[in-house]
Amino acid sequence: MKKRVLSSILCGVLAVTALVGCGNEDSSNVAESNLKVGLVTNIGSIDDRSFNQGAWEGITQAEEAFGIEKKYLQAAGETDADALNEIANFNDAGFDLVVGAGFQFGTPIHEAQTKYPDMKFLVIDSVAHNGDYVADMKENTVAVMFDEHEAGFLAGLAAAVELKEGEAGFIGGMETDAVKRYNWGYQQGIQYANEHYGTNVTMNASHFIYQGTFTDIAAGQQISAQLYDQGVDVIFSAAGAVGSGVIKEASERAQKGDNVWVIGVDSDQYQDGLYGEKSVVLTSAMKKINTATFDVIQLATEGKFPGGQTLTYNVKNDGVGIPEENPNLSDDTMKIVNEVYAKMKAGEITVANEGTGLIA
Repeated sequence: MKKRVLSSILCGVLAVTALVGCGNEDSSNVAESNLKVGLVTNIGSIDDRSFNQGAWEGITQAEEAFGIEKKYLQAAGETDADALNEIANFNDAGFDLVVGAGFQFGTPIHEAQTKYPDMKFLVIDSVAHNGDYVADMKENTVAVMFDEHEAGFLAGLAAAVELKEGEAGFIGGMETDAVKRYNWGYQQGIQYANEHYGTNVTMNASHFIYQGTFTDIAAGQQISAQLYDQGVDVIFSAAGAVGSGVIKEASERAQKGDNVWVIGVDSDQYQDGLYGEKSVVLTSAMKKINTATFDVIQLATEGKFPGGQTLTYNVKNDGVGIPEENPNLSDDTMKIVNEVYAKMKAGEITVANEGTGLIA
């Protein structure tokens, strides 16, 4: 039976300088919009079960709600020039708003915002910057960031409460701020479960690894095999395509009868872990990319585009969490996660966004 968690997604968005309104997905209450919204993808397409898919889902929701025109273009490669070429194509086609989902869009959108001042831009999981990660955004650009440590906390809590005991591991990709925040939140969630719910999930520094890329699938499988052989029961993989290797290794072991698990990242990766009718994905630490994309498009249709701002999505505005459906988590686990989620939202539990006292 599928288990549901967390309240339905609310649409309030906490901006750095303003609190913007709640999106309304009821198309009967929204006037038709002539807005043309484009999505540029590079590494994957709109079915990548990650950033591109989440952004496309938000754009599709906006199409249904507001009658916008939508289109996506997949860049030929992964360079800034490749992304800028597709942005130019959208400009030539008269598109109003271009979305780039992922940290790799920070620099091409930084250039595009000046080159195409009549267009609007949304960069997700990054700010517009000139290669130095220092925000430099014009009035035609908005950035969306997430509090990954809160999502990691909830995933770690859920895993510890469900498994009750065992050894936890972590495989990150590159040591970016976002990946490290996932790691730190995950550790805090496990610690919280051990302290408040009597679980006994241990963590060893040698089982927390940064692979160094987001693309090396084979390395993900190799490293996870080593961790599982060393007695790790659950691995949180915040590593892009590297995580596909982790899921592959866990699935192969599960088919042989091993009791091993994976925690997915960014989106609900349950389907990725399927073997037969079961999945090795215990739950996933999620960023609600579809919600963020929808909200910004709604603001644009209302003439309230928050240009120059960075919007932060977190537990308080239901922008991060774990999936609404978690087939591998029990009702008792979900009850605890819901209770803790409510306390986080009320400010009764604060998750640190840095690694003091934690495994690096």
